Amino acid sequence: MSSANEKRQQELAIDMKQGMDYDELINCMRCGFCLPACPTYRESGGNEAASPRGRIALMKAVVDGIMEPDEDFEKQLSQCLGCRACEPACPSGMKYGFLLEDARDIIQRKKKHSMPVRMLRNIVFNELFPKPNRMRAVSSLLWFYQSSGIQKIAQATHLTKIAPGNLSTMERVLPKVPSPRKMKNRPTHVASQGVVKKKVAFFSGCLMDTMFMDTNDSTLYILSKSNCEVVIPKKQNCCGALHAHSGEKDGAKQLAKENILAFENVEADYIISNAGGCGALLVDYGHLLKDDPEWSDRAKAFSAKIKDISEVLYEVGMPKMVLEPQVVTYQDSCHLRNVMGTFSAPRKLLQSIEGVTFTEMKDADRCCGSAGVYNIIEEEMSMQILDVKMKDAEATKARTLVTANPGCLLQMKLGIERSGLQKDVRGIHIVDLLAEAVRNAEEKA
Repeated sequence: MSSANEKRQQELAIDMKQGMDYDELINCMRCGFCLPACPTYRESGGNEAASPRGRIALMKAVVDGIMEPDEDFEKQLSQCLGCRACEPACPSGMKYGFLLEDARDIIQRKKKHSMPVRMLRNIVFNELFPKPNRMRAVSSLLWFYQSSGIQKIAQATHLTKIAPGNLSTMERVLPKVPSPRKMKNRPTHVASQGVVKKKVAFFSGCLMDTMFMDTNDSTLYILSKSNCEVVIPKKQNCCGALHAHSGEKDGAKQLAKENILAFENVEADYIISNAGGCGALLVDYGHLLKDDPEWSDRAKAFSAKIKDISEVLYEVGMPKMVLEPQVVTYQDSCHLRNVMGTFSAPRKLLQSIEGVTFTEMKDADRCCGSAGVYNIIEEEMSMQILDVKMKDAEATKARTLVTANPGCLLQMKLGIERSGLQKDVRGIHIVDLLAEAVRNAEEKA
């Protein structure tokens, strides 16, 4: 080992000792209840180091000075999906996700990336996601690629196959991006179509209000149809989830503060999210800013109002919904279920649609392998997990596969493509299916 590498590991060990929550590390009872809940533990053939218990033991060993934070240590933390399925399974209430984010943040601060990687991370975390105008500009390029005919030519001539890994397949399942004009002209208020039951503020997100803008429009439509008045604060920004999960905690904190400022003077019963990954970080703003005396209480107040759209729609009641007879199944968004605790409301909403036969998927609560950009940087493990998931989906005989997070939706569509089921099965966000069912009911009335 080089002296420079030795010095880096020593500094990293010191930072881990100073920056990790030791009380949380020793909270693990090593009971093993988390093991069957962990996708990487199961798919690695029962490798202890690839489990939450094992990763906590590794973190504690570094903090205690028993082991060096070497490449194998970093690799195990990198291979964790961060799905947090271990948390509901833990009898001592471990907050494993917080430990993982803290450790990744410390590692990134000491990481010596190559110049291309540094440039890429700077573009993604500093110049793209925190800047809505640039997000719209990049999405506009994708819109031009899709609408100009270039995409059809690239696919017909197999040019897309030069993309590494599964990126060429992912290119085929991307949603149709709206035009630049539509992305720019977004509403700030949507009236209820009846007597107002709830006044809600809508967290529109970054990817959700560009690439997945149609789903946001469906969200506003069904909230209005369900007698909710909706306010959409204009100065909101990216939630910061990608930053928090990728060792860029300072960036996540800055975005959290911007969003708290955007929403804290809005009078609303709830702040609604329609993306499980976003919602999970929004409810954790209180923890993210717990050490900041100026923002701690404000963050807690913000997080206390966060609700997933399915919970609100189930509470206020949906209008009549009708679809053509079909079998529907549901894949949980990990963060929606494991962090926000939402799993019953989406299922009840789907079961209330006339024409739908709802079939529960085996292990629907287990991660699909998307996990942000995990399916790109840890492709082998991601596809291994996805292939198992698609076998469970096929077993339901469903022609409609529903989920509640954009990353999960793309992963499900990727799985449908990989399994050759694209002619028989569709993947769809729950909000889009509910909107489709409401519109269909009105047409048949």
